[in-house]
Amino acid sequence: MTNLITAEGMRKLEDEFDHLWRVERPKVVQGVSDAAAEGDRSENAEYIYGKKRLREIDRKLKHLGGRLKVLKVAAAPKNPLSVSFGCWVTYEDEDGNERCYQLVGADEFDVSKGRISIDSPVGQALLQKKVDDEVTIRRPSGELVVSITEIRGA
Repeated sequence: MTNLITAEGMRKLEDEFDHLWRVERPKVVQGVSDAAAEGDRSENAEYIYGKKRLREIDRKLKHLGGRLKVLKVAAAPKNPLSVSFGCWVTYEDEDGNERCYQLVGADEFDVSKGRISIDSPVGQALLQKKVDDEVTIRRPSGELVVSITEIRGA
C-alpha cells in the first residue's frame, strides 16, 4: 500500500483522530463510568454497549495513529504531462462514456467523489500514461480499453 496522501486527506485523518480522542472517547468513557456506578454490570446494556464502543474507538485510534506516522503528504504537479499521484485524469471508453478521477492514497479514496486509490487496478493502469494513450484496465468484469483525454493537476 502506498503511503502517500494529499494535504486535504491528511487534514481529514488528523481531524478524525483529534475528534475521536478529544470528543468521542471522553464522552463514551464518562457514559461507561456512569453506567458502572449503577451496580450490576452483567445486565447493564448501557455499560456493555459503552465498553464495546470504547473498544471500537480505541481500535480506530490505534489504526489512525499508525497510519498518520507513516503517511507522507505529496502535492500534485501543477501541469502534469503524465498521470501521477494527485492528478485528475479524464478518460473515454469505447462507447464514448467519459469518467474523471483523481488518483489519491488508499486512506482517502472515495469513488462517489471521483477519488480512486493509486494502488487500485484502475489507478495502476493509468499511472505514467499521457493524453491520447490507450489504456487497458483489467477489471473483475473484464477488460476495458480507454483513451486518456485530459490530465490536470489538483
